[in-house]
Amino acid sequence: MPHAPVPDHDEPATAPAPRRVSRRRLLLALAGAAALTAVPPGAAGAAAAPARHAERTGRPVAPRTAERVDALLAQLTLEEKTALLHGATDPEGLGQAGYVPGVPRLGIPALRLADGPAGVRVRTPATALPAPVMLAAAFDPGLARAYGRVLGREGRALGQDVLLAPMVNLIRTPYAGRNFETFSEDPLLSADLAAEEVRGIQAEGLIAAVKHLALNNQERDRMTVDVRAGEQTLHETELRAFEAAVAAGAGAVMAAYNKVDGVHATESGALLTAVLRDRWGFDGWVVSDWGAVHSTVAAVTAGCDMEMPGGAYYGAALRRAVRDGRIEEAAVDTAVRRVLAVRERFGLLDGKSAATRAERDAAAGARLARRVATAGATLLRNERRTLPLTGPAARSIAVIGPSGAVPFVSGGGSAHVVPDTATSPLDALRARAGDDATVTHALGEDVYGRPLPVAGAPAGTADPLDAVTVAAGETWSYDGTFTTTADDDWSFFVHYGGSRPTVTLDGAELFPANGTVGAYVFGGIGGRAADGLQLRRADRRLTAGAHRLTVTARGGGGGQVVRLRATSGAHRAADVAEAVAAARVAHSVVLFAYEDATEGRDRTGLALPGRQDALVAAVTAANPRTTVVLNTSSAVTMPWLDATGAVLQMYYPGQEGGPATAAVLFGDIDPGGRLTQTFPRSETAHPTAGDPGRYPGQGGIEEYGEGIHVGHRWYDAEDVTPLFPFGHGLSYTSFGYERLSVVPDGDGLHVTFTVANTGDRTGFEVAQVYAGPSPALAALGLDQPRRLLAGYRRLQLAPGERRRITVPVAARTLSSWDRARHDWVLGTGEREVWVGASSRDLRLRARARVGA
Repeated sequence: MPHAPVPDHDEPATAPAPRRVSRRRLLLALAGAAALTAVPPGAAGAAAAPARHAERTGRPVAPRTAERVDALLAQLTLEEKTALLHGATDPEGLGQAGYVPGVPRLGIPALRLADGPAGVRVRTPATALPAPVMLAAAFDPGLARAYGRVLGREGRALGQDVLLAPMVNLIRTPYAGRNFETFSEDPLLSADLAAEEVRGIQAEGLIAAVKHLALNNQERDRMTVDVRAGEQTLHETELRAFEAAVAAGAGAVMAAYNKVDGVHATESGALLTAVLRDRWGFDGWVVSDWGAVHSTVAAVTAGCDMEMPGGAYYGAALRRAVRDGRIEEAAVDTAVRRVLAVRERFGLLDGKSAATRAERDAAAGARLARRVATAGATLLRNERRTLPLTGPAARSIAVIGPSGAVPFVSGGGSAHVVPDTATSPLDALRARAGDDATVTHALGEDVYGRPLPVAGAPAGTADPLDAVTVAAGETWSYDGTFTTTADDDWSFFVHYGGSRPTVTLDGAELFPANGTVGAYVFGGIGGRAADGLQLRRADRRLTAGAHRLTVTARGGGGGQVVRLRATSGAHRAADVAEAVAAARVAHSVVLFAYEDATEGRDRTGLALPGRQDALVAAVTAANPRTTVVLNTSSAVTMPWLDATGAVLQMYYPGQEGGPATAAVLFGDIDPGGRLTQTFPRSETAHPTAGDPGRYPGQGGIEEYGEGIHVGHRWYDAEDVTPLFPFGHGLSYTSFGYERLSVVPDGDGLHVTFTVANTGDRTGFEVAQVYAGPSPALAALGLDQPRRLLAGYRRLQLAPGERRRITVPVAARTLSSWDRARHDWVLGTGEREVWVGASSRDLRLRARARVGA
């Protein structure tokens, strides 16, 4: 994520007295690793890296790479070495998140690092892909690789060398603000997708930096919270995807903001050395999250190689630490060697990388974006054949909701991308319905505000605050009176194209500075107005009477346009009445509901924000043939569910979301998505509900009290019925399962069964395999899920088609982490196996013996 560079400064004055870091002290610093994993004897140290690389990848480190890196390292001064280990300001201003200067005298070029979970975020437009959670809903690792290839090609074409993606932290709580930016609550699915996306990104010559190691599963207090997860929990859940990404060859790993077991992740030798390098054989470099470094000696010693975005600790402070004897220069050399070795592996040290960058293929990016959006479209409910829209239902449609008329491309923060173009669902539906159809639109909820009538306006000016142009270098101000005729709930909206104006109401600032990333990297529809101006909202209860209103806006270097608008309770009632009237006269209703999620801020509840629940209830009461399309980041509660005809989960669908939504609604393609996270029935019935120790933490400490029972595993363990289970998703056709056979395959299993399309349309099915607990692991006292996802297969079947498939179940999936051995133990013995369409829709069942 982007942050302003931090000025270079020393470590705090309370730093310990200078002393050299010995081998013994290094090992003591890693003693905390025993809580996470055993350290193989002799595995520590950079000298073991080539052997680990060969063992992991099946190929040795190229001699030329090692020789080239060693030759460069020998010529670098200490100042040049440290300059390669921290960020600086990019003189070219391409708009990416990070920049590391090169060493021109040695031919080492600069390095640029861009945000990119759903597209390459730079100053120029790029393909805005659907959110990663929507990619995951396809249950298709091959599609994840294609997604990665688009990211990789565009990143290279846009002048970047490193992509800060994928994010692979698990969806642990439905409140987390970045659930849209990651894949799933399930460790196996997340691991599969992480590995393939990394392969896709790096196949195009862009370095993937998988993030955020580790346990960065919430935004609230993310800079300070101390996360405590047991050893078994950590390895079996959160670390699975990181390990898979490393095995796929990820060139970089990002260390998280939070603490893990009392230690900042950037200072955790247990994570960054004992697990990441010694156990997994990672041979890339570790980069900090932006502003996540808190020390010099401790961070470098732990294995954090690069500080971003500035050099507060890895610039002059690191050079002083070397000269004062608090750390050996060899430790700096190790970090530089890791960075240079990866850059050499990707051809980023030969001075020719810029010349070999491919051009952007915007058309190919758009095609992939459309493909992902339809593949991840998840049909949660479909009663009375509400969908697809055919016959009369397709010829008379009322589109309701602000996100129906504005493209909802992405969430806020690091994953926000500005596309070349995007079509609104309304325009796409009108185009698909054709000229013979009637497609109307009613706002339902005003998210941009109405012009604000105020006193004190210049003579002849009815609306002095709705289109103010402030010239460069100028300051514009307004001081007037806003009068209300009754007590009411008001929402105020400021639209601006430069620095945020200062607006006060009765002396109190309406839009104070907000330090979250989402405050300056906007997504959704609540962050920008329809014309692209930035947008802030404030809600206030006002009494009848006069209220003093002031506005001060500065033009800055380029000038800006400013608008101040508002809506009242009376306006909202009129908007709902208009929507109800439109619903009554239409045959079908497509109501778009939304939720703006962003990095830097967790959700405060699971209900749709604002008054959208009331809007849905009013519209469905007027027309039961209503489809609710959800542009939301994660699970929402649905008190209106039983009154709807259909519910289609479209998440944040990227630049092609409008046409993709229309294609699914009209049945041009079957909805292909399945839930990668469980949707709870209420705020009180999910894994972190009612326990502040689990979320958001108490006294600065957060305990993963659910243990290995993350996501759907918790619902099974606690016998809690969800609103929609993990893996759920409907098709426009139907499928049958039969003839299950489960046989051993080494220490794993081969699960074979037949899936048949029993309906009259071509459709997609995601067949899912679940495994029960092992008696051998139970005898060891190891906690196990009642059922865990063991495998899956995405299928497209024609009407009447039957396909016999085999889903392999790996030995690792059937193993548990034994904290006594600090290693994996195979779950031998007779185990139950289920096959079905979701974690709660299990059609076939068998037993099989695992191991000898």
